[in-house]
Amino acid sequence: MTEPKPTIWCLHGAVGAATDWNGFRQSWENAGYAFRAVDLWRFLDCCPRSLHETARALNAEVACQNGKNLLVGYSMGGRIALHALLAAGSPWDRAVIVAAHPGLESEEEKIERRKRDADWSVRCHRDSWADFLKEWQSQPILQLLAGSQEAGLDRGPLHLRRKEISRSFLEWSLGVQENLWPHLGQIRVPLLWMTGELDLKFSALAQSACERIPHARALVMPAAGHRLPWQQPEKFSQEVLAFFSDSRMEGHST
Repeated sequence: MTEPKPTIWCLHGAVGAATDWNGFRQSWENAGYAFRAVDLWRFLDCCPRSLHETARALNAEVACQNGKNLLVGYSMGGRIALHALLAAGSPWDRAVIVAAHPGLESEEEKIERRKRDADWSVRCHRDSWADFLKEWQSQPILQLLAGSQEAGLDRGPLHLRRKEISRSFLEWSLGVQENLWPHLGQIRVPLLWMTGELDLKFSALAQSACERIPHARALVMPAAGHRLPWQQPEKFSQEVLAFFSDSRMEGHST
């Protein structure tokens, strides 16, 4: 009986879409992997759902699949990925975390973040979609890099998901997220934590996080910022495939 292909499951970021990952489908399928880009908004289409609840629902879906399950989570999707890795009965064999935050440690920071995200939630629900996107994309951390593929990510169709996106700013805010720093050592699968060299804050977070995870390695990608998968797509794809096919990290901490 033929062994099932390992499946790469991809989680998009805030104000993102499953289609953001389409540019990687062909090369990853050509390398022998099945490809699944997850529409995270469907987890919020009926009702509020916390990060923990979302991670458990995702894990339940994945646990029904045969073969190895490999997780890639970017930014907000990376935070959901961390919750999925830490959940009881986690079905994941390896994971790549991209530019994600393990959690705020002070109540003051959490309060401030909740206020900011509540404001984004209102803007997403109230303003025209074009105006909301303009404001969102103007954040310094999301500035486009010349010549990168990120400019081609179409956010127009997401207006059909604005209810869920607005809800995500409340339910999945970093301000309501549990501080995961004390729990990172419980992640036992091999993990690659990637950031861009221009994303100084998240690169420092990644380095600190990997020091707490037994089988983790931090990788800083040159000429890239927060949106590194789409700023350096070929290099990103190569690193992901190399990590998923490399057995040397099994059973070894770095």
